[in-house]
Amino acid sequence: MPNMEQHLFNLKFAAKELQRSSKKCDKEEKAEKAKVKKAIQKGNMEVARIHAENAIRQKNQSVNFLRMSARVDAVAARVQTAVTMNKVTKSMAGVVKGMDATLKSMNLEKISSLMDKFERQFETLDVQTQQMEDTMSSTTTLTTPQSQVDNLMHEMADEAGLELNMELPQGQTGTVASSVASTEQDELSQRLAKLRDQI
Repeated sequence: MPNMEQHLFNLKFAAKELQRSSKKCDKEEKAEKAKVKKAIQKGNMEVARIHAENAIRQKNQSVNFLRMSARVDAVAARVQTAVTMNKVTKSMAGVVKGMDATLKSMNLEKISSLMDKFERQFETLDVQTQQMEDTMSSTTTLTTPQSQVDNLMHEMADEAGLELNMELPQGQTGTVASSVASTEQDELSQRLAKLRDQI
């Protein structure tokens, strides 16, 4: 069992290392975002895009490190449960032996003390199980990087108080929308005219 406890220590250490790596990526992401903003202010869109891609890559890496940390944590929780179960089993064997002697003497104080020990063992096990469930329920999803890059560039431009003119076909969508609206308006006008004629 001491070997299992060593594995448990190593797993917990690995999970912490992965969390540190995730935080490092978060810092890098912030630095890249600042560079995006500076490049946009200077009007250098190509450089801004490169920094935006770097920022998104760092963000994705951070999420991946966190996800791996959660998985290692989940495994650590399982090992912890195994270690605890082993201890509980040994303790319960001791408690049962003690119970036999105590029940024979029918000393209520001793019986109460044994029950307290018994319950404490199970509380510890419940805490371990809850920790494992919490770790496993934490998952994260990612969206497509290109839209993230565009969104980040717009966000940084907004923060810098600048209008970002990227090659977006906005003029076309405006004319399509207005022609659709005018067609709908014509249809409504015709229906209204027919209704008036009927009355």
